[in-house]
Amino acid sequence: MTVHHDKPDAEDLKQRLSPEQYHVTQENGTEMAFRNAYWDNHAEGIYVDIVSGKPLFSSRDKFDSGTGWPSFTRALDQENVTLHQDRSHFMLRTEVRSAHSDSHLGHLFDDGPAPTGQRYCMNSASLRFIPKEDLEKEGYGEYRRLFE
Repeated sequence: MTVHHDKPDAEDLKQRLSPEQYHVTQENGTEMAFRNAYWDNHAEGIYVDIVSGKPLFSSRDKFDSGTGWPSFTRALDQENVTLHQDRSHFMLRTEVRSAHSDSHLGHLFDDGPAPTGQRYCMNSASLRFIPKEDLEKEGYGEYRRLFE
């Protein structure tokens, strides 16, 4: 399987992203727990890749993991995320990256609730939230059905 990346160059990304967004997505950083945009967001909508705009997660699969980061039981479209073994920080973890922009999103753990038992623990800095009422206007109208 060939993964096709639509990754802008570093200078373009440095212009478009905040320093924290750049650090998280391009340098595999991690933002502060409980000090990020979406850990406590309860609005209905979808979360898209801050770099490529590809849909990643739905508020319908979001849950309060108590970790201080936005957590989801599943990806909205599995084709938009890739999983990689991460051996950094003396741990073995599963890293989640954007399939289209190759951005670092967060990590996947096997301690989530039913039905999947999985916890996609994401960095808010790698995401952009699209409220359900803005889906059409933002070009994501096909996802409106999730909230009807």
